[in-house]
Amino acid sequence: QLHLVESGGGLVQSGGSLNLSCAVSGFGLEYYAIGWFRQAPGKEREGVACITGSLGDTYYTDSVKGRFTISKDNAKNTVYLRMNNLESDDTAVYYCAAARGPGATVQAVCLQAESIVSYYSWGQGTQVTVSS
Repeated sequence: QLHLVESGGGLVQSGGSLNLSCAVSGFGLEYYAIGWFRQAPGKEREGVACITGSLGDTYYTDSVKGRFTISKDNAKNTVYLRMNNLESDDTAVYYCAAARGPGATVQAVCLQAESIVSYYSWGQGTQVTVSS
């Protein structure tokens, strides 16, 4: 059974940085696409950045391009999200999720395509709060 655990959230001032980690167990990263998602109070869940566990193809939502970097370490079965120049709008609970299958491209995973989203395996989330 696939199990994902996020860590690294916290409180940071606007302009600051945080590193999130998503430790995956149960299966090797190379079989999945892994995504970071966030949900702020009163807002819909949003795909932030996604990566394929094999080739490392990436996808970012426009609002984080140039500020966030997703990366992976297959030896540690861990996916990271480096967040720089954080803004108050980045405040949310951040989740990682894993998806597999022919439809699980990085873009489809981040956009939570209807055909695959119900099959995601989710972590428990980590809170990121950016103070202005």
